[in-house]
Amino acid sequence: MNQFQYARPSKQKTAIEAIAKDPNAQFIAGGTNLIDLMKRGVMAPEKLIDINRLPLRKIEKENNGVRIGALALNSVVAEDKLILERHPLLAQALKSGASAQLRNMATVGGNMMQRTRCPYFYDTAMPCNKREPGTGCGAMEGFNRMHAIFGFSDKCIAVNPSDMNVALVALDASVLVAGPKGERRIPFIEFHRLPGDNPEVHTNLQKGELILSVDIPDGPYTKHVHYLKVRERASFAFALVSVAAALDIDGSTIKSARLAMGGVAHKPWRLTEAEKTLVGKPVSEASFQQAAEVAMRGAKAFEHNAFKLILGPNSIVQALKTAAGIA
Repeated sequence: MNQFQYARPSKQKTAIEAIAKDPNAQFIAGGTNLIDLMKRGVMAPEKLIDINRLPLRKIEKENNGVRIGALALNSVVAEDKLILERHPLLAQALKSGASAQLRNMATVGGNMMQRTRCPYFYDTAMPCNKREPGTGCGAMEGFNRMHAIFGFSDKCIAVNPSDMNVALVALDASVLVAGPKGERRIPFIEFHRLPGDNPEVHTNLQKGELILSVDIPDGPYTKHVHYLKVRERASFAFALVSVAAALDIDGSTIKSARLAMGGVAHKPWRLTEAEKTLVGKPVSEASFQQAAEVAMRGAKAFEHNAFKLILGPNSIVQALKTAAGIA
């Protein structure tokens, strides 16, 4: 690991100024991803701005929703009474992620910003447009079992690794950020980027911007929810495919639905057309199968991940059945 400078500001303005004036500086909080990347030589920031002294840990009721501070720990959010009552889908997703030890260190903001676990990104001897633009995508013709089936480009087929992100995009969350030009709000569905021609840019944050909070609007998804994570082992592992499912049910009719997938794209993948398909339909396996068929339109597999074309719709149906209580 290269030598680096270290600063620990206690004021938001100081932190933003420090990161804005240094092109090779990085924010650090829990460090559960960044430190790994530094040890492997994937990232080599010349300066770390430790933001742990900033007052960004609260979880509180805010207007018509819940505000979660960027420095709130994943383990704390997952057990918070307000989250369990109003957004149990998020709690389920967080408890599916990483290990208990990592959840005790990882922050909400850091979870949002974590980088792909593509082995070609982590291996500095291999080509990777995300790590070193213009070198190629080793996964395209390599071992691509964990890789994307939606939204990829000829430059990158990596996937977003976060379970939390899948739940947040399904729940219509937004992100409050602050930078040299002041504060702005980013809809969560627009926070992460598809790879396009610039896979090295993985979010729509601008230079010098600091994540302040994630805000989740109140909604009817407090009961019929389920986060399904399919992985190769039950212990600490990233998703082959995951599904965040939430239903608002009146009697036996679906009033509204929220669906998103993980492990399938460069960003958490919202299934808006499948959601529309469910509205007004009866709670039944047939309704869920129809939604799954719509959700998978446009999916394309590579040599080693064709199983996701079967696992994906089956997981959607199972998640919806469990959420509806008919599994």
